[in-house]
Amino acid sequence: MWNISVIFCMIFLSGTTVWGSSYEPSDFPSLISSIRISQPVDFCGEKVPIDNQGVYEGLEKELLLSLWSRSQVILWMKRVGRYMPFIEKTLRQNRMPDDLKYVAIVESSLLPHIGSSKRAIGYWQFIKSTGLGYDLTINSDIDERRNIFKSTQAAIRYFNKLYGDFGSWTLAAAAYNMGEYGLKSRISRQKTSDFYNLYLPLETQRYLFKIVAVKIILSNPEKYGFQLTKEDLYPPVQFDKVQVECPGSVPLQMIAEASGTYYKTIKELNPEIRGRNLSRGNHTLAIPKGAAKDFYARYKTLYDKWQAEKQVTHKAKTVKKKKKRIYVVKRGDNLSSIAARFKIPLSKLLKWNRLKYKSPLHVGKRLIVSQ
Repeated sequence: MWNISVIFCMIFLSGTTVWGSSYEPSDFPSLISSIRISQPVDFCGEKVPIDNQGVYEGLEKELLLSLWSRSQVILWMKRVGRYMPFIEKTLRQNRMPDDLKYVAIVESSLLPHIGSSKRAIGYWQFIKSTGLGYDLTINSDIDERRNIFKSTQAAIRYFNKLYGDFGSWTLAAAAYNMGEYGLKSRISRQKTSDFYNLYLPLETQRYLFKIVAVKIILSNPEKYGFQLTKEDLYPPVQFDKVQVECPGSVPLQMIAEASGTYYKTIKELNPEIRGRNLSRGNHTLAIPKGAAKDFYARYKTLYDKWQAEKQVTHKAKTVKKKKKRIYVVKRGDNLSSIAARFKIPLSKLLKWNRLKYKSPLHVGKRLIVSQ
């Protein structure tokens, strides 16, 4: 009797056709050969000294851990197709090193909602104070750390500032991870500005090696057995942008209906929106490609209808409220006699006025006797 795990191993290693499905053979190098680093390595044009045994071991470790999680690397590569064209273009426009794009992969795996124990959120993992400092809107309604366009612009500005502070992209990356003040104090105490000779928090020591490991793998994925085609990659998101002015809180479902799509689609296109409503103010929203045509006409129709329904509901509540009849307690009254006088069950009189049977009555107290 064949063990089922043996059968699956034979299927994936041989490319056998089973149950009508064809599996391509698994063809990738061993982990041992994969982590042998021979070529010159750099980050943003700055040499990574792999001739230093400690540096070599640190980089080798991150390569090994990344390659062991092959499924994660495949997801990185697929998401790169969706987000990297914009990140690369923005880096070029701002004359920033292309290697900075790998920071976003290490920080978030290119996922908008991912968070850290330090309450960093989004593609570039900004903490709230830093995000606010780089003009990202972060409040109970909007969190632009989750917006790939706004957060990438903020990250570029921050990296530009860090490079100005330290004169090195390697140190800028370290500061991005641990904070510029912590890094400056360590440089001052240890009397060196060479990243590879600084004793830094273990997370920061690993941080640069993680980025470089991602660069090595994604710069030559075929070498490591990742044979993805262009069709395998997630395509860039296609969308139209619209400006929506909200005099008050507006249901996001209304935006979805005006766009001819679903609530879920609007949330996915605009991950920075928190909750079910758009807050008061002017909003730039992404909607499905082609939906901008006639969007404003549909939105106006839906908004006017919603406002009319709100007014009807408000009037109904006002009328209902006006129907309440009030009785002012007089000397000698008790709850039973008042209920009998107005021909209402005592239980309703108690419920309407949030009273108990033995609750004391005082002359002048106002009681609801009709609803």
